[in-house]
Parts: sequence; structure tokens; C-alpha cells
Amino acid sequence: MPHDFDLSRTALLTIDLQNDFLHPEGAYGRAGQASDEIAALPARVLPVIEAMRARGGSYVSAQFTLVPRHDGDPLIAPHLKTLRPFLGRGDFAPGSFGHDLVDSLQPADFTVEKVNYSAFYQTRLEYILKAIGVDTLIVGGIVTNGGVASTLRDAHLRGIHTILLSDGCATFSPKVHEATLISLGSVTEIMTCAEAAAMITAA
Repeated sequence: MPHDFDLSRTALLTIDLQNDFLHPEGAYGRAGQASDEIAALPARVLPVIEAMRARGGSYVSAQFTLVPRHDGDPLIAPHLKTLRPFLGRGDFAPGSFGHDLVDSLQPADFTVEKVNYSAFYQTRLEYILKAIGVDTLIVGGIVTNGGVASTLRDAHLRGIHTILLSDGCATFSPKVHEATLISLGSVTEIMTCAEAAAMITAA
């Protein structure tokens, strides 16, 4: 679904590129939950961020958040606790090292705390996009079939055009990644990080 690209109405959005997912000392790293494809994402997405910064565009980082209770234990959805039993106190907590965007991508212009798959669900993302006049999102992050797909579909429902970075997102399974790209083709434009960076630079 190609469209006329307007940089002034476009922002880059990354999903969950945080230390607790990516850093060896983060929650997933300590639990031995690693993926070479996921680990490679910051370096792949960085040229797109740099192109946006060079042209004065906006970069929004959506960051998964586990809200701590009064005693410090996190509020974790039952399905997530079953899938990721290693998550516990301090993981993905606001203000913590693990919650932070990875160093190589900092700083983001805006940070959105997300508590579920979609970056739109009960967050201030839609408010920010409207306030800065954005109706197109370039999207990358993790995981392709989770937070990325949910965010893209929610954007589609809101009439927000999206461009998915095909090599700027990943899952723990390449087969799942490829299948998700195919399924998302009906709701988003898809291009590589290099193609997106070139488009931004030329705009």
C-alpha cells in the first residue's frame, strides 16, 4: 500500500528495544532467553533513527512496563507469568536499567510506557501523535508477532498509515517472523531499514 511520503507527518516508533530484553544483564539475558536476530535489531534500526534525527523527524520509543505493587512485586498478567516465569521484582520497572531503551538508540524524543502488546493500549501514544501532527508511523522492534503486530493493527484501526521495517523487527523464531510479515501485508506497507533510511534522507 504505497503512499506519498511526507516526513513532516511521519514518526519512527520502536517497540520494546529495552535492556531487559536485549542486554546480557537484563531480565531475558539473565534467564538465558536470547536470540541473535533480536540482538541485531538496534544496529539495524539505528540508521533509520539517525536519518530521522538528521531531518528533524520524531522518534518514539514504546517500552514494555511491569508496574510494581506497593511491596515491589510486579503486576504480571497470568498468561505472561506462565510464558515467562523468570520475570520478577524489578524487571521492566519504570526508571530501572532494564526498563530503559538500549544505550545505542538513546535518546528518544518521546517515551511511552506500554503494559500490553499494543503501544496504543491505555497509553499516551495516540495523544502524542495527534499533538505533533503525525499520521504515518515507521515501526520496528520486538516481537514481530506480538507487540509489533498488535501495534500495527491498532494503528490501522485508527486510520494511521504504517510502514513496517521488515529487517527492523524480529521474533525468537524466523519462521514465525516470516509468517507474520505475510499476514501483516494487508494492513501495512513493508520495507527494509535501508530503504526507509534512504526514503527519509531523500524527503
